[in-house]
Amino acid sequence: VVGFIGSFYAYEGLDLLGADIVLAPSKYTADHVVSDQDVPRERTRVVPWGLDPGFEAQSVAASRMSLPGEFPKGRVILTVGRWLASERYKGMDTLITALPRLLTRWPELELVVAGQGDDRNWLEDLAEKNGVRRHVHLLENLSYVQLAACYAACEIFALPSSGEGFGMVYLEAMSYGKPVIGGAHGGAPEVIEDGVTGYLVPHGDAVHLATSIETLLLNPALGQEMGRKGRERVERDFRFNTFAKSLKKILRELCAS
Repeated sequence: VVGFIGSFYAYEGLDLLGADIVLAPSKYTADHVVSDQDVPRERTRVVPWGLDPGFEAQSVAASRMSLPGEFPKGRVILTVGRWLASERYKGMDTLITALPRLLTRWPELELVVAGQGDDRNWLEDLAEKNGVRRHVHLLENLSYVQLAACYAACEIFALPSSGEGFGMVYLEAMSYGKPVIGGAHGGAPEVIEDGVTGYLVPHGDAVHLATSIETLLLNPALGQEMGRKGRERVERDFRFNTFAKSLKKILRELCAS
């Protein structure tokens, strides 16, 4: 029996002790499997997820994709994730509270929040309270192609989460050559190279987040260079065929034993 764990949130209630091997996408998630479920360390393997080949293929035609009608003009920060009260750890609220600091210098700045869920009203109310409602655009029920177009059109991708088990959205943004900002927690530091492919920021720290965004807005060439290095890292370390090879190797070893 092989157990696949997408994040440490995903295995709550699962009994993994009966699995011969438990696969986790990051050391962070593997550590939680060991500590929370008492799975022996020797029965865990870290196998980073690979980017969906279908999504990766979309990048070839990115410039010809149709953006959602509500996608704004201007300099756009994109974040992607479910809008649920149970997932507020993703830090979309911190992005909203960081906006006032940035809009004084860049009034053309826009935040696009792609996702869906029952927490939409909370996000809209937060934007209203911070006086940035017209700069926050919540786009829901996007198609695969529309989401890819959003990645292609944004300038910066940010998800300052407190505990991503891995963070597939970071890979998606990196595959489009975008600088990425993630939380300095969870599995994100295993995907984002701080100062190289983007920045890692403390969860909930709107000042630190705004400073990182400001650095990229002030120096677009830096963001483009980070994006280039991020795309190279995806191609080197996070291709689906790399994941498939690692998985096959583990399965062969398991069958042989």
